Amino acid sequence: MERLERQLQFLLELDKQKEIVRQTYLADASRKEGDAEHAWHLAVMAFLLADYANEEIDVLKTVKMVLLHDVVEIDAGDTYAYDTEGSKTKRIREERAADRIYGMLPEDQKQEYRALWEEFEKRETPEAKFANTLDKVQPVLLNHASGGKSWREHGIKKEQILNRNRTTHEGSETLWDYIRTLIEENTGKGNIIE
Repeated sequence: MERLERQLQFLLELDKQKEIVRQTYLADASRKEGDAEHAWHLAVMAFLLADYANEEIDVLKTVKMVLLHDVVEIDAGDTYAYDTEGSKTKRIREERAADRIYGMLPEDQKQEYRALWEEFEKRETPEAKFANTLDKVQPVLLNHASGGKSWREHGIKKEQILNRNRTTHEGSETLWDYIRTLIEENTGKGNIIE
């Protein structure tokens, strides 16, 4: 029962992820997306778009990775993609959170899920590269659908988006080519500052 208790406590802890609000709006621009919604969206993208990965991937592993990669934000908070000050302390905040949150699990799951989080962060395996690509593509898709609402609110420049997406092609050239056209289109519309 101890194993089950630890797993259930972890699941209850994950419920807090539903409360974390990101800066990207939903496609209809009605409200900002939550962290749990973001993870769900990436999981669907992982199996739906797996054919576009540059390399063959283990889809289930990739789904696990995208579902678990942001649980650290329960403690660390969501650091906005273009927040240069917050980015300075992001890694240390997230490492502490990973220790605590994954530490709630039975040892085998703690090791597996913490390792998946680290793998995502390092972006070296085919699964991690593709998962990171999805994590970069999804906000661009939502910003495009919402008329660039978040980009306009934060005065985001094209150079910032391109810099954030400098490794996106490593997971999928096809998806990178597609979102690059969306970035150009939104720059032309004034949703992104040239």
